[in-house]
Amino acid sequence: MNYSISDLEQLSGVSVHNIRIWERRYGALTPSRTSGNVRFYDDDQLKRLLSIAGLYHAGHKISKACSLSAEDMGKLLREEVSSTLPTENRYSYFISQIISNALVFNENGVNQLITKSFEQSGVTDTYKHVIYPMLVRVGLMWLTEKLCPAQEHFLSSIIRQKLFVAIDSIQSKESTAKSKWLLFLPEDEDHDIGLLLANYLLRSAGHQVTYLGPKVPLSAVDNTVAATGPQNLMFFMTRLRPVDDAQLYLNRLTASFPDHIIYFSGNRKVLSSVKCAENIHWLESLPDFEKLIGESL
Repeated sequence: MNYSISDLEQLSGVSVHNIRIWERRYGALTPSRTSGNVRFYDDDQLKRLLSIAGLYHAGHKISKACSLSAEDMGKLLREEVSSTLPTENRYSYFISQIISNALVFNENGVNQLITKSFEQSGVTDTYKHVIYPMLVRVGLMWLTEKLCPAQEHFLSSIIRQKLFVAIDSIQSKESTAKSKWLLFLPEDEDHDIGLLLANYLLRSAGHQVTYLGPKVPLSAVDNTVAATGPQNLMFFMTRLRPVDDAQLYLNRLTASFPDHIIYFSGNRKVLSSVKCAENIHWLESLPDFEKLIGESL
């Protein structure tokens, strides 16, 4: 696959300005040129840039990073995974290296990197500063057909597995739970990474959670509410949809569950335009949610 220099900026997090300087001063990359003399880069050049960026964020001089062969870069990066990285560049390192490994479907490499980030920064900070910005980068490239959908699905699958493991490690104490929550996605939504993180955070804070996952019809939500008696409901809307459709769904929830507190999050472009009843609350950011669950509900 071919990439422009702006594509490289999106995926690597390295500015176009720095890419050009690294090329000119250190021979970091060797772009090809079209018949019209426009520069472009291939998969190997992208992977090399991601490796250089990873070494740079790990504290190595850019001149040294650019001088290494692909084999020496790989060896040094593998050593960095097992070490504690400088705090100020830690997140950028993990983002660049997870993407680099995902490009070649290196499952073991992606797993090691996410595990190490969990160890150094915790699940919540890894999600906020590594996983979320990384998925935004990959998602933008996928939407513009600069990456194949398989690479995004590959990454999402591993992230979901990691979150499931983190959730399973929490000791549930239903008898002393602060409050009961029901988590679900509407029946036309299937991206549940954000919902899984909410599941993890709620359980970690001592709340009881019933997790239904993606693509849940309202009839199933109704049945589960009747069976489990939660005080709080939470769902995500991430798809880009007409505001009227989102409003209709919120109205249906209000009519079905007038005595419950309902929280929702997701696509800001859509959700910022809907009107909420008194029992429905839009959580605009992860800090909003963290503040909420830290309170006594």
